[in-house]
Amino acid sequence: MEFKTDIEIAQETPMLPITEIAKTAGVDEKYLEQYGKYKAKVDYNILNEVKRPDGKLILVTAINPTPAGEGKTTTTVGLADGMRKIGKNVLVALREPSLGPVFGVKGGAAGGGYAQVVPMEDINLHFTGDFHAIGAANNLLAAMLDNHIYQGNALNIDPRRITWRRCVDMNDRQLRFITDGLGGRVNGVPREDGYDITVASEIMAVLCLSESLADLKKRLSSIIVGYTYQDEPVTVGDLKAAGAMTALLRDALKPNLVQTLEGTPALVHGGPFANIAHGCNSVIATRMALRLGDYAVTEAGFGADLGAEKFLDIKCRTAGLTPSAVVIVATVRALKMHGGLPKNSLAEENTEALEKGLPNLLRHIENIRDVYGLPCVVAVNRFPTDTDREIDTVIRRCSELGVKAVLSDVWAKGGEGGRELAEEVVRLCEEENDFSFSYALDAGIEEKIEAVVRRVYRGEGISVTPAAKKQIARLTELGFGSLPVCIAKTQYSFSDDATKLGAPTGFTVTVKNVKVSAGAGFLVVLTGDIMTMPGLPKVPAAEKIDVDENGKITGLF
Repeated sequence: MEFKTDIEIAQETPMLPITEIAKTAGVDEKYLEQYGKYKAKVDYNILNEVKRPDGKLILVTAINPTPAGEGKTTTTVGLADGMRKIGKNVLVALREPSLGPVFGVKGGAAGGGYAQVVPMEDINLHFTGDFHAIGAANNLLAAMLDNHIYQGNALNIDPRRITWRRCVDMNDRQLRFITDGLGGRVNGVPREDGYDITVASEIMAVLCLSESLADLKKRLSSIIVGYTYQDEPVTVGDLKAAGAMTALLRDALKPNLVQTLEGTPALVHGGPFANIAHGCNSVIATRMALRLGDYAVTEAGFGADLGAEKFLDIKCRTAGLTPSAVVIVATVRALKMHGGLPKNSLAEENTEALEKGLPNLLRHIENIRDVYGLPCVVAVNRFPTDTDREIDTVIRRCSELGVKAVLSDVWAKGGEGGRELAEEVVRLCEEENDFSFSYALDAGIEEKIEAVVRRVYRGEGISVTPAAKKQIARLTELGFGSLPVCIAKTQYSFSDDATKLGAPTGFTVTVKNVKVSAGAGFLVVLTGDIMTMPGLPKVPAAEKIDVDENGKITGLF
């Protein structure tokens, strides 16, 4: 059997004109702003003018990721195609990929095999320019901030307490810590500075949580960029930058319409980091998918302890959304890694390692069902090396918890391989659920962090450094104590230690730093060593990417 790469499959599959996809989605041409033949932006005013009941919201999440791969985006796309196969009106809502991972370790991020969104080259590269607009707004703010200090510093900003960093959508470790403003008086004020990757910018989180253009401007105005010599916060509003930043982001706020390989409408919009921000596509795109479809399938970043927790505790709370069902993606290979098996041994049958790794999946199931009160199904993303005995083990252990595990073969078969999963998801959507959050907003900051650690991670508690205690006290004093918490930790473990695989117990999580993202409307809680600017690996994915004389791109996953 000939093996085809994702990009070869995508390039060989004919696409429908985006106007046809818009008709399928119920988007009138007056709301459509075309970017060529196969991409378009959809005017957010459609939400005010199209009157129909919202559809049902389906969240796709996963076990803690491993180098063996889980296939969350692939499952999300394949599930939507599978739901269309059984006659359902469905839209899929995904995040946009960052150029950093595309050129770094992961390669493309538009699904895989026969469950992809297309045009995959465009989606993985510049797409419609949203990330460039976010970077421009971020760096305009940085320029206006430094210019304010240079021009006399009327706001009395302490240059040593500037919290706003510049950004670029690329993995570039050289820019993590820099000194700028050198070269004499006319070239700025010397100070320590640094760059984040664009998806780590608070502006990305703000864009993805905004409900409208007016809400976007209001949130941008609230962003804190630093502190004065008197320890008072300085905001974008104080710098009078919100209007110009909103102008740069006006079109970026509009969701992007594309299609799956099988012609299912897909809204791909926004992409905040999931280990330091909330890791979900935009509220506007999710609302649009719900308004246009009877079902909206979306995903959250990394494992359910990070992505789903933030989707449910931050995004759903902020936007007033209630999911109807949750899909937890797992692979036999990844579960065997959680059971201690090295990556080079995953192709061999090993039910003992599988049994040791299964508690990771079972804990995620219990969290979704018992902490958040939502019905769920496990999608076992099938690999050719999986044996019947291994698959039966997963199905049996899930069944013991009263949850169905369904084989998903969407990578190889597209929507046809997702029929059984689609049928179970539709069934779950009809069940009543008792959706609730893992903590109450009126609890103290430490209490909220502890609630997530105890209830979701299943740790024994938290250890707060003296510096973090001071930050918590000051943030409470400034009136930010009632915000939700966005915990930044490793994605590889329930704990804050990436080496603790499976379902660790008896651990405490160390809170090192707490800062406010006032525009996004959450508190960022730093645990462990979290990078806001990744670096390229020894052999970057960029080395394999090329383009021929006809403009055909190769090597993009």
